Parts: sequence; structure tokens; C-alpha cells
Amino acid sequence: MTPETPHQRLTRNYGEMLQEIRVAQTGVQFLLAFLLALAFTPRFPDITEFQRTVYVVALLLGAAATALLIAPAPFHRLVFRRRLKSHLVAATGWFTLCGLGFLVLSLGASMLLILDVVLGTRQAVWLSTGTVSWFLVWWFVVPMLSRRHGQRHPDSR
Repeated sequence: MTPETPHQRLTRNYGEMLQEIRVAQTGVQFLLAFLLALAFTPRFPDITEFQRTVYVVALLLGAAATALLIAPAPFHRLVFRRRLKSHLVAATGWFTLCGLGFLVLSLGASMLLILDVVLGTRQAVWLSTGTVSWFLVWWFVVPMLSRRHGQRHPDSR
């Protein structure tokens, strides 16, 4: 098999990143749609000031996650045919990581809001913290540990 050129590797990497982003985009779109619709429910005017603040934070974090997870598309369009593929791949990596970070925070705030309504603030804080920790472990800690393990075993791919 012929080794890939640097340009081919960048093209493949970008394609793989887009596949990863597609998974996250679906989740963030559903979350943002839920949050946007929530303000128009009959019970929304009855929420507490704390719940309203948590709602606004969750909404803004969800919007930030959405913007970052969609950012590779306009970035690509604006740098297309400018010989900036390496910048595109690097920027897409950062957009994705930051977008996932905002997504986990938005999920945590959304959980806090819902659990506060259902269970009360104290239990909501504990369960939301546990939920965010769960996501952080699987989305960030385990991959970083795997990276470390892979660096000790150079033949692993």
C-alpha cells in the first residue's frame, strides 16, 4: 500500500473529525431545542429565580456548544482552496473539544434545572454533579488515559 501524503492525511483526519462531530451535533441540537421550547411551556412562569438562572446558563452554554460544533462548516467554507487544510484540521479539533466541553456543562445545567423541579435543590446539585462527572470521565479522562498508555506503546495505533 502506498503511504499517504501529508495532504491526504489531513483530508482523512478532517473527514474523521466531521464524523465525530455529527454524533455530537445531534445531541446538542435536541438539547437546545428542548431548552428553547421550555420557556414557552405553561409552567415556566412559575419557576424560581434560581431555576430561571440555571435555565439561562444552560441555554447559553447549549448555544455556545452548538456554535462550536457547527463552526467547522463555515470555517471550511471560508478557507476552502486557500491551502489552509492544516489550520482547518487544527481549528476543527479545538472547536470540537471546546464544543463538547460546553455541551457537558449545558447538560449538567439542564439536569440541575430538571432535578431541582422534581427533587429539590440539594439532591439536584448532587445528582447533576454526578452526571457531569460521569460525562467528564468517559468523554475526557478515559481518552486522555488511553493517550498516555498509547505514548508508552509506540506500535499501538
